[in-house]
Amino acid sequence: MGEISVDRQHLNRLLADSASTYGAPYQRAFAELAKTHQGRPLAEILPLLRRVADQALLEFTHADLVEQAEAISTGEWYVLRVTVT
Repeated sequence: MGEISVDRQHLNRLLADSASTYGAPYQRAFAELAKTHQGRPLAEILPLLRRVADQALLEFTHADLVEQAEAISTGEWYVLRVTVT
């Protein structure tokens, strides 16, 4: 399980159900990668996740992204605990 703190003004960078017009929220991009990259190697998934996180201006650690890539690769559920500041 990962954890991230997000300022309440920037939740639209993370959540797909946001009413904001901000690009593609991370949640939506993660779900798309989970559909299209299950079974793929971590080395293929990790840079895609990094790019999406960077575009959303989210500060995931390398370890967080590795956990997420592993979940996508194996098809396992990934839980992200979000603290809103």
